[in-house]
Amino acid sequence: MSGFDPGAIAPDRPVLIAGPTAGGKSALAQAIVRAGGGVIVNADALQVFDGWRILTARPSAADEAALPHALYGHVPFDGSYSAGAWLRDVAGVIARGLRPVIVGGTGLNFLALTRGLADIPPVPPEVRAQAEALTLDDLVAGLDARTRGRIDLRNRARVQRAWEVLTATGRPLADWQDDTPPPLLPRAATRALLVMPGVEEGDRRIARRLDRMLDEGLLAEVRALLPRWNPALGAAQAIGARELVAHLHGRVTLEEARAAVILQTRRYAKRQRTWARAHMQDWERVSP
Repeated sequence: MSGFDPGAIAPDRPVLIAGPTAGGKSALAQAIVRAGGGVIVNADALQVFDGWRILTARPSAADEAALPHALYGHVPFDGSYSAGAWLRDVAGVIARGLRPVIVGGTGLNFLALTRGLADIPPVPPEVRAQAEALTLDDLVAGLDARTRGRIDLRNRARVQRAWEVLTATGRPLADWQDDTPPPLLPRAATRALLVMPGVEEGDRRIARRLDRMLDEGLLAEVRALLPRWNPALGAAQAIGARELVAHLHGRVTLEEARAAVILQTRRYAKRQRTWARAHMQDWERVSP
């Protein structure tokens, strides 16, 4: 990373690394751990799932063997996972005593880590099934005014989550959020780095990374998981999964799938940049 010395960070100081996809976050985390020790802790919501290594840009097996890594591929492919489960797992990693270098592109995880997360009970499957049968407008209409004012009403996942919490607990999500416990790692206790390439450079990185993934056997990875494929799974939300499954089923060409994956990844990177501007103003910006 230009203009940044990974060895300049105190070896006992926790490090947070966030930013848009394909920006070079994992490389920076590895450089910091090589220079000052610690364990690289995954903060990406999709890299937790077993089965996806190439598609989600998980560190290679060789990288994981060379340096301590945690919370990569530890959730079954057909399992479920949440920010709350991740936070409990991170607490377990920190308790082992190694300096955590926490890296990933899921902004909600970092928000939960540095600001705290409400201890909301798990949502019963029958409530989730009810929610999935409703339209976005129906879900929004079922929310209380305070919660509606706090979330992006165009984001179905966020709206559905709020509806499920209210339905399952009888208590609005806003109330749960207001009773949030203290954070596990307050922002001030960490060195927080935001890896932010320019938009054009980020777009080039996204295309190059996808082509490298294809060269490394991405189609074979997706093909191996076809017997377990279910679009409703959490793991199925990985960008590119649906497009490459469609290609393997003969519905689109590889070039069409490639173009669609690049477009979806660029849109995701844009959302990540927007999140960073809204929630990470005090993080230290690092350019690739």
